[in-house]
Amino acid sequence: MQRLIAEVILPLFPIKAAGPRGLDALDDGAVLSLHGGHLVVTTDSHVVKPLEFPGGDIGVLAACGTINDLAVMGARPVAVTLGLVVEEGFPIDELRRYLSSFAAVLSDLGVAVVAGDTKVMGAGELDGLVLATTGIGVAEEFVPDSGLRPGDRIIVTGPVGDHGMAILAAREGFPLEGEIRSDVAPVWPLVERALRVGGIVAMKDPTRGGLAAALNEMAGKAGVGILVREGAVPVRPEVKGLADLLGVSPLALACEGLAVIGVSPDRAEAVLAALREHHMGREARIIGEAIAEYPGKVILETGVGGRRFLEMPLGDPVPRIC
Repeated sequence: MQRLIAEVILPLFPIKAAGPRGLDALDDGAVLSLHGGHLVVTTDSHVVKPLEFPGGDIGVLAACGTINDLAVMGARPVAVTLGLVVEEGFPIDELRRYLSSFAAVLSDLGVAVVAGDTKVMGAGELDGLVLATTGIGVAEEFVPDSGLRPGDRIIVTGPVGDHGMAILAAREGFPLEGEIRSDVAPVWPLVERALRVGGIVAMKDPTRGGLAAALNEMAGKAGVGILVREGAVPVRPEVKGLADLLGVSPLALACEGLAVIGVSPDRAEAVLAALREHHMGREARIIGEAIAEYPGKVILETGVGGRRFLEMPLGDPVPRIC
């Protein structure tokens, strides 16, 4: 995917956006300059199999995915557009259920759907349903994912790997002693609390490729190293157990209700306290810090004191998850 974007897509769009961050920055959204602030725009297409899974469905996923891309840019979400691509014969009641889920997330945040489109593909030409969205938000000061400096602390707002493992378990029908549920949720309420405290220098939405991909992207863009303490990373026991059984790392599994936040060291504890006051952030933790050594690399400090590189995932162990 990274080679496709760099070698095929980006060279075709050389015109820069009228703002400080455009397509070439490869952030979670573009930033356009406005009088007194910034307009943040993001777009995404949502595909997931199965369409309904423990903890959510494609409607919730599409709404939260769009909101979260705006949120980690420091933008308050204000509007979205919705494009539907539906397979011929798709049950209307099922479509209504997923769209109701989509609408409920937006309603809770006071976000409007302002435009849309519907297309129908022939039976067998599409695997059910695709939801394509564009999100629009407003930020007084936008937050890039490239702002880390040596000494900045890294916070993750909750346990990692829940979404990817929930999708995998539902798709494969694994018999489980305890239920694994997706963490899909809008992170704007958490991000808003963190921004009020201040000291936020970088944020990232750890979706495809999970925490490992997010940290590697942040380190690479900022030109710093990131040291992560493995024991500090929150992982639910049931997620860790199934991941160990399948031979996959929870750190490389998608999350759909988390933010990775870079914070200046003098504000880190205050931001952590503010996050933990919200029910979604009760398990937030400081998991490491940016360092001057090993620029562009992520170093994982293991439970026994050893260190190894946490590499960018080479593939997705659970494709079609968002």
